[in-house]
Amino acid sequence: MVQERVWRPAWPCPVSTVLSTLRRGPADPTYRLDPDGSIWRGIRTPLGPAALRLSARPAEGQVHGAAWGAGADWVLDWLPRMLGAEDDPSGFEPRHDVIARVHRRQQHLRVPKTGRVMEALVPAIIEQKVTGQEAFAGFRRLVHRFGERAPGEGGPRKLWVQPSPEQLRAIPSWEWLRMHIDPARARTVVHAAAVAPALERTLGLEADKVDRRLRSVPGVGVWTSAEVRFRAHGDADAVSFGDYHVPKDIGWSLVGEVVDDERLAELLAPYRPHRYRVQRLVELGGLRRPRRGPRMPPRTHLPA
Repeated sequence: MVQERVWRPAWPCPVSTVLSTLRRGPADPTYRLDPDGSIWRGIRTPLGPAALRLSARPAEGQVHGAAWGAGADWVLDWLPRMLGAEDDPSGFEPRHDVIARVHRRQQHLRVPKTGRVMEALVPAIIEQKVTGQEAFAGFRRLVHRFGERAPGEGGPRKLWVQPSPEQLRAIPSWEWLRMHIDPARARTVVHAAAVAPALERTLGLEADKVDRRLRSVPGVGVWTSAEVRFRAHGDADAVSFGDYHVPKDIGWSLVGEVVDDERLAELLAPYRPHRYRVQRLVELGGLRRPRRGPRMPPRTHLPA
């Protein structure tokens, strides 16, 4: 049975832009796009799986949500936060001309807060130290093999929901290899799944406490923690330090040169507590350094 909600944001909410950071590659089975612009998400909520369809109607100042499954009420209640209603961009002042230009085009951007820590953590772990192609493929295989079809109208849309922590803990070692996920990343996912309830309880904590709790999981470092916090917790100051591209692209955009994490921290320090906002604007502006060198090839020594 479908549940519906009409939400009227207090600002012109760019729904697709806000949610795009939640999509893990163009073929993410938990995220679908309809030709009419509607966005579908398969979500495992505290009450069970749900399929969520969001349709923006900017001319009317409305966002229409429809949800199916045991978690339908939960996702509709969380909808405003998912679209950035709790994000406060006040005090953000672009200090570089290039950021100011992008910000003028993206002035209504907000940082989403999904409220689902494991939903953000599992794909972030799979993306550790591999190419995007390999990471997205591994995540698809995991969802298709051990997840489930989203309820209601999500099923006919081929929408899926990620595996539960219990399902993740039960996956045998050889199955991880078949999904092209090496033992180090597989162990980290299993470690996280073992303490999933405690990780989900980090919502509402201060950012530094959330970071410490996430990084207490063996295999979760500064990069993975940030990738979770700006999605699940709506942390507008969480920078993806340790990323292969982020410091290079931001450095090139701000000062015209490739920088390392230490120099990136210096460049972004004046933007606190909005450092992730700069990272996101660089991404949305398509600002990146020239990439002329050879790309890292996907690994081929793991079973297909």
